[in-house]
Amino acid sequence: MSRAWLPLLLTVLLLSGCDIDADQSSLSLASGHLILGSGHGDDGSAWGLTDCAACHPLTLIHRQAPRIRDLVRDKGFDSCTGCHGGNGARQPRRCVLCHNPGDLPTHPLGDGVNGHDFVKPGRDPLADEQCLVCHVASDMNGRFDINRDLTRLADVSGSAVPYASLSDFCLRCHNRDHQQIGFEITGTTSDDPLVAIEDAWRYSDKHGWIDGGGRTYAGLRDPYVYGSRVACTDCHAMHGTQNAGLIIDRSDKGASRLPAVFRQQAWPVVTRNGDFSQLCVLCHAMETPLEQGDVDAGNGLRGVHRMGEDCRPCHRHGEAAQAGM
Repeated sequence: MSRAWLPLLLTVLLLSGCDIDADQSSLSLASGHLILGSGHGDDGSAWGLTDCAACHPLTLIHRQAPRIRDLVRDKGFDSCTGCHGGNGARQPRRCVLCHNPGDLPTHPLGDGVNGHDFVKPGRDPLADEQCLVCHVASDMNGRFDINRDLTRLADVSGSAVPYASLSDFCLRCHNRDHQQIGFEITGTTSDDPLVAIEDAWRYSDKHGWIDGGGRTYAGLRDPYVYGSRVACTDCHAMHGTQNAGLIIDRSDKGASRLPAVFRQQAWPVVTRNGDFSQLCVLCHAMETPLEQGDVDAGNGLRGVHRMGEDCRPCHRHGEAAQAGM
């Protein structure tokens, strides 16, 4: 080999060394630490730099992450901050650059006129800063972990303790007296589930007999069981839905315990004037039909006792005498 090629060869080797394989790097999917810290580079030599290309050729990065490699190459270095932060250079985090209906239409499922994305009335397009309210440092590994992929919010004691459940995350904001600064829920009545749900949590959506009260309609689709609480996100879509109250408009946006084959058929859910029968029938299927239990609820499913009327006089969040919604 001609000595004239030696400087170029050394440069290629050095640049290749910057792109450490996932299992060798402290910034790995295994550890979940994707946000760059002050030690980035050789003892922090790369911290504060804005030019990712100086060490990371676009053709070499993410060799161990083929599911995102092509997307990163397509979007270029603008996509780096979405997963890795601003590297101490005050670079804006870019989330919707990739997480949009064109590039990642199911991550998340977010279509619909209503959404839980902290935007003003009128549904302006979702912006990066709204994503970061709930997902400040996701590990982006394709598996949802409540204590890795969700921002750690303070509980009633002011401590950012781990979440016991996905609903526990919701309750860190949806309460009366320890809401998150900057995201206070105002203009509601004291019994509005938006703020009252924490008080009623020991009753809310606990199917079947509660403290000796209520009645049970036999029949739930496996693996839902009576006596269990249902996660907030089983009924409420966080990222987009056609229904008011953020009620899911398709089975694949909630109903997490249903068998995947059934759930992913995207059974439609339309709610009107308090009639939630199409939502309830996703999980309720009477073994012995009562009243309208054998009538199509309008989305192809059967198994709830009444349709076309307001469910709320008997079924409300936190009511001890009946299952909630």
